[in-house]
Amino acid sequence: MGTGGRYGLRPGKGNAEGVVAGKGNTDGVAATPTPTAASASCQYRCIECNQEAKELYRDYNHGVLKITICKSCQKPVDKYIEYDPVIILINAILCKAQAYRHILFNTKINMHGKLCIFCLLCEAYLRWWQLQDSNQNTDPDDFIRYAKEWDFYRMFAIASLEQAAFFTGIFTFLWVERPTTAKKKPDFILLLKALLLSSYGKLLLIPAVIWEHDYTSLCLRLIKVFVLTSNFQAIRVTLNISRKLSFLAIFSGLLVESTMVYFFQRMEWDVGSDCTIYKSQDF
Repeated sequence: MGTGGRYGLRPGKGNAEGVVAGKGNTDGVAATPTPTAASASCQYRCIECNQEAKELYRDYNHGVLKITICKSCQKPVDKYIEYDPVIILINAILCKAQAYRHILFNTKINMHGKLCIFCLLCEAYLRWWQLQDSNQNTDPDDFIRYAKEWDFYRMFAIASLEQAAFFTGIFTFLWVERPTTAKKKPDFILLLKALLLSSYGKLLLIPAVIWEHDYTSLCLRLIKVFVLTSNFQAIRVTLNISRKLSFLAIFSGLLVESTMVYFFQRMEWDVGSDCTIYKSQDF
């Protein structure tokens, strides 16, 4: 989820105050600065106060760049344009709102779909692995049959449906509460991208399964909590709403997802849900 300092910025950023290029002041700089990407509309956000901004930095002569100062909070609009991608990633893992605003509003990322598919594959593999482990079939011929491959595809489909149900619960709650969630109409497309990006924690499922040990069940629970926490922060930052509404949105999503899991279990499908995995690993 980390995006590289200036290299991950949207095309055409301008900036002012707080030197990026390492030159302490602007003495001797040409009197008329030339913004690298002045935009008529406010397409960026201050990572501190969430106010809109027209530019992130301004490019003066002689390669001197200055970070823009927010007119509202008098702090740099986006200090992360100076930071190394690893630092941004660490701050995102710590669920800092400033890092989330930098990634969601001030960078251009087009990996939402790919990340979603890869996370679903990780979750499907975890469920498929649990299903095969519970069968305990030692027949080597059975291991290469198409039934095994079909089980994986089925787990992928079920994981996709459950994630869709989780997102549906979140969007339904926010749609019902939309008069109180924001002063202007919520951008649900941006929210969907934010939720997909903030689910990157599911990538940790594969290492947890590969390096299996006595604490695997605990690790899976912690990963689930981390993903939900990231989703919570993504909702709060994207819509600029209170923690209470963000928590209720996550709770609504979990409620709809649990309903779908219950439906699958009533249909006697081996869904390999999180609860099933945790219970089976505790024995």
